[in-house]
Amino acid sequence: MLYDTTPAGEKRAEFRAGLASGKLLRFPGAFSPLSAMLIARHGFEGVYVSGAVISADLGLPDIGLTTLTEVAGRAGQIARVTARPALVDADTGFGEPMNAARTVQVLEDAGVAGMHVEDQVNPKRCGHLDGKDVVDRDTAVRRIKAAVAARRDPAFVIAARTDAAAVNGIEDAIQRAKAYADAGADLIFPEAMANEADFARFRAAINTPILANMTEFGKSTLLDARTLENLGINLVIYPVTLLRLAMHAADAGLAAIADSGTQEGLLGQMQHRRDLYALLDYEAYGAFDTSVYNFKL
Repeated sequence: MLYDTTPAGEKRAEFRAGLASGKLLRFPGAFSPLSAMLIARHGFEGVYVSGAVISADLGLPDIGLTTLTEVAGRAGQIARVTARPALVDADTGFGEPMNAARTVQVLEDAGVAGMHVEDQVNPKRCGHLDGKDVVDRDTAVRRIKAAVAARRDPAFVIAARTDAAAVNGIEDAIQRAKAYADAGADLIFPEAMANEADFARFRAAINTPILANMTEFGKSTLLDARTLENLGINLVIYPVTLLRLAMHAADAGLAAIADSGTQEGLLGQMQHRRDLYALLDYEAYGAFDTSVYNFKL
C-alpha cells in the first residue's frame, strides 16, 4: 500500500542473482507507475524504464532532449510501486564522464536496481534509427569507469550499451563490449542486433551477461523468450511495447467516440473499475484509514 516496502538493496541483489542464474529475465517497459504494477502482476522478473518512452510521454522525440531530473523522477516513481527491480535507460550519462558519475548516484537515490549508459555521441538518438554515431572507444570506456567509480552500492547494476554495430560493424561492437566489461560493466547491451546470428557472435565472444532489446518496428528480428534463453541471453527488454499498445487503443477509442458520440460501445475493451481498484489495492487503503482514524466524540 502507498509504496512497495522492499528495500532497494534487496531489489538490486535479486537483479544480480537473476543475471547469474542462467535463466532469461524479462523486463517490459513501464510507461507509468500503474503500468509497472501491472507488469509485476503478470509475473515478469523486472521493469524497464525506457528513455524513448519518457521522451514520447513528454511529447518529445528520442534525441537526447530529456534531462537527468526528468528521467530520475519518473524512474523513482516506478521503482517505488513494485518489488521488482527496475533498470533505467540513462542515455549517454547526460554528458561527459563526470555527468555519468552523477547520474549513477542520482539513480541510486531514486531506488532503481541499475542503469545503462551508451557509447553514442551526445546528444544521442534512437538506437534503431539511421544516422547515429558513436564516440571513440576510449571516451566510452571513460564513461563506464566514471559510472563504476561513482557507485556507492556495489549491488547497483551498471550496464554498457554499444551502438557500434550499425556504425562500424559487429566486430567493433564486440571489441568495445570487451573493453566495457574490463572497465567494470556488469551487463552488456549490444543495440540493434539484426538476428540470432548476431547475438550468438556476442555470446561466444564475451563472458559478461548480455541484454537483448526486442523493440518493435526496428532493426532487430523479434525473437521469442525461448530462443533468447537458448542463445544464452540473460535479459530481454520490451521497451516501448506497453506504450504502443496503450496509445493504439486510446487512438482507436477516441476515434470511435468522435464518430458515435458515446463510449458505450467501447466498454468491453476497457479495464473495469473493479480491476483498477484491485490493482491499486483500494481495500487495503480503506482498512488502513479506518485503523488510524478511529476517534469519535
